[in-house]
Amino acid sequence: MTTQPGTALIIGGTSDIGRATALVYAEHGWKVILTARNGEEGLREVNHLLTASQAKAELCRLDILDTESFGPFIDSLGTLPNTVVCVVGMLPTQSRAVADTAYASLSLRTNFEGPAILLGMLADRFEQRGTGTIVGVSSVAGNRGRASNYVYGSAKAGLTAFLSGLRGRLWHSGVRVVTVMPGFVRTRMTDGMKLSPFLTAEPDEVAEAIYEAAESRHRDIIYVRRSWRLVMGVIAAMPEGVFKRVKF
Repeated sequence: MTTQPGTALIIGGTSDIGRATALVYAEHGWKVILTARNGEEGLREVNHLLTASQAKAELCRLDILDTESFGPFIDSLGTLPNTVVCVVGMLPTQSRAVADTAYASLSLRTNFEGPAILLGMLADRFEQRGTGTIVGVSSVAGNRGRASNYVYGSAKAGLTAFLSGLRGRLWHSGVRVVTVMPGFVRTRMTDGMKLSPFLTAEPDEVAEAIYEAAESRHRDIIYVRRSWRLVMGVIAAMPEGVFKRVKF
């Protein structure tokens, strides 16, 4: 089932995935509200949307670390969006995150605390209204802690668990919660990394998967590339005694 175009709120709208997702919604006739911490960068994204698709697009400033601002931000929207897509995240350097507690805290708060609190507050409003779709972009890195990126992975594991619990709580309310697992994505965040073409998606591919999952209403959790479900299934099945010896 496909709903009539409404308003989509894209949290983290200036990221590569956020921009691609905003374009997909705009091309389907939706009004798009993007949030950005950097106002000038966000303004360029809005102008790009208007030029590329003649869409109705707006920009709101939002710092995902400023949790005190979330309530006033939601109130400022006036009318609640039909769908909210959260693509906020940062990929920390593991070695720095191990040595620098402030940097580790920044990663944990950006990848888990901020998105979870904001989506939880929007969920309350959606529940009162009785409709709405919440899409949280998590990561396969949260499926199991790995030595090479466990600071990032633990934050994403928290977000995945949060979305799962929220989905269960809202099951009878008319509000849907969708979890998206992109796997590797070729973005500015992964620039310079050696990525397998077989396991690496493009931002447009992720955006289309988000839209399809949000609108089809058949799936709660999606792996953008299904190969990741198999890969992570194997990793999750490894005994801890074996897994701790694997350099991955």
